[in-house]
Amino acid sequence: MAEHTIKAFDEEIDTLRGLIAEMGGRAEAAIENAMVALLRQDRDLAAQVVADDKRIDAIEAEVEKLVIQVIALRAPMANDLRDVIAALKIVSVVERIGDYAKNIAKRVPLIATNSRTMEPVSLLPSMGQVAGEMVHDALNAFAARDPDLALAVVERDTVVDDFYNSVFRTLVTFMVENPKTISECAHLLFVAKNIERIGDHATNVAEMVYYAATGQTLPDRERRQDLQPEE
Repeated sequence: MAEHTIKAFDEEIDTLRGLIAEMGGRAEAAIENAMVALLRQDRDLAAQVVADDKRIDAIEAEVEKLVIQVIALRAPMANDLRDVIAALKIVSVVERIGDYAKNIAKRVPLIATNSRTMEPVSLLPSMGQVAGEMVHDALNAFAARDPDLALAVVERDTVVDDFYNSVFRTLVTFMVENPKTISECAHLLFVAKNIERIGDHATNVAEMVYYAATGQTLPDRERRQDLQPEE
């Protein structure tokens, strides 16, 4: 972005980007730590993920306050206004991503240790990794105002959807064949759904970045019907 005649505006934009980068980094770490806690049955790490979510919420409040200040004092226009509005929308989405990671962590104490031997559990780490990478790339696209990287994130959403559908089918089979696993399977379905939602929200961020960078909206995605109703 070119420098403005009002140096304070550039500094405020830099501050916004820095806060979003911190928030995004914390959300990425929350996703990774929640998945590690799940696989290792690490209740302490899961509790830390839940506790750390408060900082993500606090950053969202900081960004909202700064955006209001920028709009009120600087009256940004055109590209600048799109960037500021995108920042406001993006922090709201990233906050939700943090919530989904927190939700996964909250399930850790409820999932039995022997659940780790179930086949669907082996898919969850890869699913979580793809979703986390989507979040990372979407935020990098925002920092660089890179519409091509944003578009690549949108296109990868189907990978997470495919993972979710595979996990869903396998868990339903487990429940039908062995009703004693219903409780564990229900918790794992909840985890898979939260990962799927993280992918959706990363895609939403990417769409906002694409609009902020180009002034154009992407065509509506053809969303395949989930095998489970929306929560």
